[in-house]
Amino acid sequence: MMLYRPTSLKSILSAVAFFIFTSLSSQSTKAPQRIKLDGVVSVVGDYVILDSDIDKTIADMESQGLSTKGISRCELLGKLMEDKLYAHHAVQDSLEVTDAEIYNYVDQSIEYFTEQLGSLEKVLEFYNKTDELSFREELFRINKIQKLSQLMQADIVDNVEVTPEEVRAFFEAIPESDLPTFGTEIEIAQVVIKPQAKEEEKERIIDQLNGFKNDVEEKGLSFASKAILYSQDPGSRASGGKYTLHRKRPRMVKEFRDVAFSLEAGEVSAPFKTDFGWHILTVDKIRGQEVDIRHILLTPNVDPETLQKSKQVLDSIRKRVVDNEISFEDAAYNFSSDNETRNNKGKIINPVTGDTRFELTKMDPVLYNQVKSLADGEISQPILDVDPSGKKSYKIIKVVNRYEEHKANYSKDFVRIKELALKDKQLRTISQWMEEKIEDTYVSVNKAFRECSFPYNWTKIDN
Repeated sequence: MMLYRPTSLKSILSAVAFFIFTSLSSQSTKAPQRIKLDGVVSVVGDYVILDSDIDKTIADMESQGLSTKGISRCELLGKLMEDKLYAHHAVQDSLEVTDAEIYNYVDQSIEYFTEQLGSLEKVLEFYNKTDELSFREELFRINKIQKLSQLMQADIVDNVEVTPEEVRAFFEAIPESDLPTFGTEIEIAQVVIKPQAKEEEKERIIDQLNGFKNDVEEKGLSFASKAILYSQDPGSRASGGKYTLHRKRPRMVKEFRDVAFSLEAGEVSAPFKTDFGWHILTVDKIRGQEVDIRHILLTPNVDPETLQKSKQVLDSIRKRVVDNEISFEDAAYNFSSDNETRNNKGKIINPVTGDTRFELTKMDPVLYNQVKSLADGEISQPILDVDPSGKKSYKIIKVVNRYEEHKANYSKDFVRIKELALKDKQLRTISQWMEEKIEDTYVSVNKAFRECSFPYNWTKIDN
């Protein structure tokens, strides 16, 4: 395989004025001589790593309250080189991240920093910056590289799977003394009653969304601006309603995905309903299996009287369960408004692990506070639940199973062990990719760091 040499390396280095390239003539076959002036510790593909980048990494860690004790500059340089290698090959493989997306993230970051420190002037002083523009440019550069790095890593492990045989082999290879200990876990079931808004309120929401659709299609107004101003989705509002969806990695409810993958680029959907409320959706860009979309979510308001009636309904359901007229599982199946749990005997799925167990020390604080005082088998009183978009409902919950702290058991903990086996295989896949790409990519490490003990062969002979 041919060794890759970046054609834009000279312009990049001259732009930052840290390398000077010279050659005997434009026709010379000799490699250009490189003269280090100040600060460059490594070059990876099209990216330059400066000594100050290591300093900034240390400062960032300390500003986040992370200890840097025992972490060497060699280790930090190794991590920076890995990020640059991922980013370099993300560009080579046409994995795209838009500048607009990064600028939005920079805006959010500066807003957060300003909120924490009190003023923009204090932020610039803290990060030793003389003006806002240079600070924004640096944040843009850092965050774009990080995003490209994340995209490349996700792409590398996208198709990695483990078979039951691989899971068993992984588990059996762990010495008895090294088997992981799983903390106390519980399974939780719920019955949810979501009050329905009145028809006139639904019509108001649909008319408002149709108005947004008309503004975009007929008047040429910005969909992203509408999302920032009006969407009730806290996860995407600040970025103009943007999400990136992948056909093979479902991350939204089916109704949402069906609309997203049915539209052409630039097309705006009619209003449609999901469990979260009413949406309109537009497609920004289609890239093979991925699609960049924007959406606006509006949730109909529920009047207090209707909300109170849903609590009364749940009270009566709870009484029937407590009086043994109906089981909790049947109550969930027959009466719950939550489609994700009603067909699963009411059991809540852990969004982190994908199974029904929640480790007590890692639970969402809100859910933990709702169950911490419940005995096994006890059913709570109706609890008012408010989702991130402000939508209100009532629910009753029950602790249906408890698993005390224990050493990993193949049969009982198969899902958890499978997760560990998958992560192990993904790490090995990434390691193999890293070793192959280092050999095929232009890499140069300053002599001062050649004695570092890197996990990968970064100090290969430069040709």
